[in-house]
Amino acid sequence: MNDFFSIIHQDKNTLARLGELRFINFDPELVIHTPMFMPVGTRGSVKAIWQDQLEEIGYRLILGNTYHLYLRPGESIKEIGGLKKFMSWKGAILTDSGGFQVYSLSKICKFRDDGVVFSSYWDGSKHLFTPKSVIDFQFLLDSDILMVLDDCPPANSDAKRIQESLKRTHHWAKISREYFEEKKYLENTPYKKIFGIIQGGIFEEYRLESIEYIQNLNFDGIAVGGLSVGEEKNDFNRIVEWIGPKLQKDKIHYLMGVGKISDLLLAIRNGFDIFDCVLPTRNARHGNAFTNYGKINLKNSRYKLDHNAIDPDCNCRVCKRYTRAYIRHLIHNQELLGYELLTYHNLYFYYDFFKKVQQSIKENTFIQLYNHYIQFSW
Repeated sequence: MNDFFSIIHQDKNTLARLGELRFINFDPELVIHTPMFMPVGTRGSVKAIWQDQLEEIGYRLILGNTYHLYLRPGESIKEIGGLKKFMSWKGAILTDSGGFQVYSLSKICKFRDDGVVFSSYWDGSKHLFTPKSVIDFQFLLDSDILMVLDDCPPANSDAKRIQESLKRTHHWAKISREYFEEKKYLENTPYKKIFGIIQGGIFEEYRLESIEYIQNLNFDGIAVGGLSVGEEKNDFNRIVEWIGPKLQKDKIHYLMGVGKISDLLLAIRNGFDIFDCVLPTRNARHGNAFTNYGKINLKNSRYKLDHNAIDPDCNCRVCKRYTRAYIRHLIHNQELLGYELLTYHNLYFYYDFFKKVQQSIKENTFIQLYNHYIQFSW
């Protein structure tokens, strides 16, 4: 059995699979079941929720972002003992490489063969990310799962831009894979894992080229990037359905930055295992709540005197105690408690949704669950 990831059941009707993820470095008994969702703690904080509340819900793996943490607090985080100690997180951490943020947040971004030069969105200062420097910083963070530096082109990129991105992404992936093994040996951290990233935009031929190259480097996990970045819905669906069956069956499959329930259902149906997105927390800050019957906007006047729970079928501590009317009142008055309550509920909903997904795969009833949730407007 793989000491990191293993498949324990395959749905009989789809490519959905139930898996187990282990982190033997800090808790050999900790088993995280997949498919699963990672809350996004970009700067070492999942917005509007405490770490012990995340643990209370059941989360054991969250995401941090190399780009943001590199800018602040920077390398001084090593003196504190790494990101988990800094933020008092008892679970595991996956850190993104920051490749997406480099081009999406920087006013100045210049690609070179050895890396990418970018400007800080804080003060405009210039910085260089290379495949090795990104690995180095993720070691400073003491990440459990590291991501390679990649070139994630915009959704509207033409074939020429995609070809350029693949050349860089593949070149950097090879450097990263080799350097990671050296670093892991020198740091005496054999338990750390690294994922490669498949790019290629909405072009199947370039996606296939990237699949073959990245999978040949024998990463611990396979990530798919460059989706949910503004492309048309039919292009997203087409690529997810096309690429899922082509990924190595014995590796964990990570669809990066995807969080819409309809997109998650499609991805799970096509063999993806782990996901991350800011949607549940960002929606909470805009007054939106996820329920088992679709998404509702509590800013709507119809909820002014609604004394029902956000979701009558939800067992979270928010739904057990507070009403839609009260939370609407808090949001309308910009009371911080309103954002906290909605954040807790939304993250609870996502965790519970994935528990239901896992159970349905185990019972070979995923297609029934899929048909129930896919009907709602998410």
